[in-house]
Amino acid sequence: MNGYTGDDLRTAAAAAVRAPSLHNSQPWRFRLNDGAIEVLADRSRQLTVADSTGWAVRIACGAATFNARLALAVAGRPAEVLLRPHGDLVARLTPATPRPATYAEADLAAAIPHRFSNRRPFWPDAVPSELRVRLIEAAQAEAAWLDLLVGGTALTAFGELARSADRVLRRDPLYQAEFFAWAHADAARDGVPVTAGAPAPEPQDLLPQRPYSERRRAAGRDYEPEPLLAVLGTATDRPVDQVAAGQALQRVLLTATDAGLATSMISQPIEVPAAREQLRRSLRRTGVPQIALRVGFGQAGRVTPRRPLDDVIGEG
Repeated sequence: MNGYTGDDLRTAAAAAVRAPSLHNSQPWRFRLNDGAIEVLADRSRQLTVADSTGWAVRIACGAATFNARLALAVAGRPAEVLLRPHGDLVARLTPATPRPATYAEADLAAAIPHRFSNRRPFWPDAVPSELRVRLIEAAQAEAAWLDLLVGGTALTAFGELARSADRVLRRDPLYQAEFFAWAHADAARDGVPVTAGAPAPEPQDLLPQRPYSERRRAAGRDYEPEPLLAVLGTATDRPVDQVAAGQALQRVLLTATDAGLATSMISQPIEVPAAREQLRRSLRRTGVPQIALRVGFGQAGRVTPRRPLDDVIGEG
């Protein structure tokens, strides 16, 4: 079977770069190698303090891989995907038997340009049960699990854990310096624009917010008191599991976007090892939490910028 071409590479990469990454660091590269499209970690963009283990790079590259899968499927060039995180190589996509894209693939691919992290307060409307089931099934389709936190006790416990982890991170001056280095003006091609950040935190907030700006929220626009919180995890925590978690994360995020839901990610409890273990125990899971999400209905926003394709693709 013919291998992928340079045009296929650009098609895949154009979708892949729309994946989320910690602080929008975009730690990925893409290349053709013997007819296969390879997803590689860009170690020059790995966060030295916040991601010393490479967990966030692997999550981001897994999400990028999922986007690439969708783009190739919609182009009639579906891929067989081998996850093989070793060195810089994260995943290898080789051509599968040509076929039309499924309706599900087409819907998720159409959601890629519209997905973004909405850090603003959501509307108080509850997420319907049928949409909750769709999110759980999306994670399961990629060999991950998604636990929805239900009830005031579970939400309060998670909020306390997340705020505690956030305080730990804020006390680290190196962590803070690295964070502010990725908080950019709107014209930047990476990092998080100040306008995309959450409003300044207030004492009544259940969840911690990254301090992208000192912008105050409008009167009467508190965060929802009972947000829908979800924790995505995997059975084990090998590098390949983290890449798989990235694929599952992106399927969940695109499923939410397709359903008209807004999402934002909460990584502080994952970044602090003691908090991550406490979260695992609270869920009564033998598996490992990989990321937490806030899901709901939110006001319109805009996607964060991305680097030009020529900066992230190459051959051989």
